Amino acid sequence: MKKSIIGAAVAAAALVCSFAVAAEEVHVAVAANFTAPAKDLQPIYEKATGDKLVLSFGATGAFYAQIKNGAPFDILLAADAKTPAKAVAEGHGVAGTPFTYAVGKLVLWSSDANLVKNDVAAVLNSANVKHVAIANPKLAPYGEAAYQTLKSLGLEKAVEGKTVLGDNIGKTYQFVKTGNAEAGFIALSQCFKDGKFVSGSGYVIPQDLYSEIKQDAVLLKKGENNEGAKRFLKFLKESKEATAIRDAYGYGTAK
Repeated sequence: MKKSIIGAAVAAAALVCSFAVAAEEVHVAVAANFTAPAKDLQPIYEKATGDKLVLSFGATGAFYAQIKNGAPFDILLAADAKTPAKAVAEGHGVAGTPFTYAVGKLVLWSSDANLVKNDVAAVLNSANVKHVAIANPKLAPYGEAAYQTLKSLGLEKAVEGKTVLGDNIGKTYQFVKTGNAEAGFIALSQCFKDGKFVSGSGYVIPQDLYSEIKQDAVLLKKGENNEGAKRFLKFLKESKEATAIRDAYGYGTAK
């Protein structure tokens, strides 16, 4: 009996050790609009695998500049599809690994619960709306989508003199959240969860008014030999948990 107990203990210890050796630390650069979903995914993934995710949040363009300069990221979850493709083309990403992990949606939002109804023109032309926050279209896909929307609706003049540009969608959201802009075009995921706006008021912009915002993930060269990085990408792409969280924050799926 004593020998069998000792044998079982040794086997259990060996199992724990092998699991610890297999577990990896994975450094992930995450586009600002995907901050909340990534934070929700982190504990679920870590519990399922034993891996540790080290998440950094910010602008895709800024992350790519860091990656080119040797930043130790294993994965990039971008706000667009262009940057992961560029990473592969320029030798910083692993060929064959990019895929669309989410399709972003644009929303006109205000921290004022009564401001935004279903009429974009009424909001932008309102005398009470003196500032409209938009992400810089040269730096952020959501900013580009906002200007495409304005053009589609013939509302470019409505924001003349009112526009406040954010360097990225995170800063753009902060302009609106703090009231420095009465309204703004931001990512739906920043103000929405489980089928409703978590605060303020908003109108989801119909997707036929702007180009599809495909957000791609890519395994970076520094993560090429990190099995945890590969596991996380597979989890993000295939797991029911990841799909449920994307849905909760209003993301679409690639066509």
